Amino acid sequence: MFSFALRVKCRSTRGIVAAISGFLADQACNITDSAQFDDADTGNFFMRVSFRSEGGLELEELRAGFTPIASRFGMEAEFFDEATKRKVIIMVSRFGHCLNDLLYRWRIGALPIEIVAVISNHMDYQKLAVNHDIPFHCIKVTKDNKSEAEAQQMRILAGTGAELIVLARYMQVLSDEMCQKMSGRIINIHHSFLPSFKGASPYKQAYERGVKLIGATSHYVTADLDEGPIIEQDIIRVTHAQSNDDYVSLGRDVEAQALARAVHAHIHGRVFLNGSKTVVFPPSPGSYASERMG
Repeated sequence: MFSFALRVKCRSTRGIVAAISGFLADQACNITDSAQFDDADTGNFFMRVSFRSEGGLELEELRAGFTPIASRFGMEAEFFDEATKRKVIIMVSRFGHCLNDLLYRWRIGALPIEIVAVISNHMDYQKLAVNHDIPFHCIKVTKDNKSEAEAQQMRILAGTGAELIVLARYMQVLSDEMCQKMSGRIINIHHSFLPSFKGASPYKQAYERGVKLIGATSHYVTADLDEGPIIEQDIIRVTHAQSNDDYVSLGRDVEAQALARAVHAHIHGRVFLNGSKTVVFPPSPGSYASERMG
C-alpha cells in the first residue's frame, strides 16, 4: 500500500466531493483524512484528501486516471506521496533561533524535509550547518552586487532541486523578480503582527505603545514587502513590567514556533493560496509524530 494525498482547487459547484471520493473508491483507494472549504466570497473550492492506494496503483496511474475529472471541473489538482520529503533551502542572517529550531525539528523527524543548503550573508552559522552535514553558502549582499547575489542563490536552488525557500530571519529584501519567480515557494517569518509594527524594530515599537500581546507572522513572500498571504501567526502575553529586551527574547520563541508550523503546513500540502489570503487545513493525524525523541 502507498500513502498519498490529493490537493484540489477549483470553482465551487455541485458534485466535486462525490467525483473525487468516487474516483478514489473505484481505484481501490481508502480515504484516511479529508478537509474541504467552500469560500462563499470568492466562489473557490479547496480540498485536501489523504488516502491509501490499497490496489497498488502508483501516482502516475492515479494522475492519468484523474485527468478527465480535473478537466471537467477546471481543477488545479496535485497528487503527491506523503512519504517523500520536500527539498528545502534555509536562508539566515545573524539571528539563529529560527534556524536552530528548524534544524532540531528536522533532526528528530518532526519536520520531514530534506535540507539541501543553508545560505547566509554572514559566516556565523557555517559551523552549525557543516556539523549537520548540510552544505553552507555564504553570499555577501550589497547594494552593488544584489543582482549577482540573487543569481547565485537561484543557481543553488536549481542545482539542489529545492522546492521551498525558508527565510529564517534572513535580513535582506528579495527582488521583485525573485519573489515572482518563486511565488508561493518562499516562506518568511516577521517578528510582529502584520501589518502593524513594520520595519527594523517592531518590538521597540510595540514596547513604546505598551501592547499586552506580542506576536509573529509567517507568510509567503511577495513583491510587496511584508504583505504576502499569511500562513501562521502566534502570540505571547507581556506586561508593563517587561523591558524592550524582554519583548525581543520572548518574541524569539514565538517566531520559531510560528515559522515551524508554517513550514509544516506547506510541506504537507495543507496551504492553498486564495487571492491575498490562504486556506490552511488542519494537520492529518500522525503528521506531527517524530521519528525519535532527540
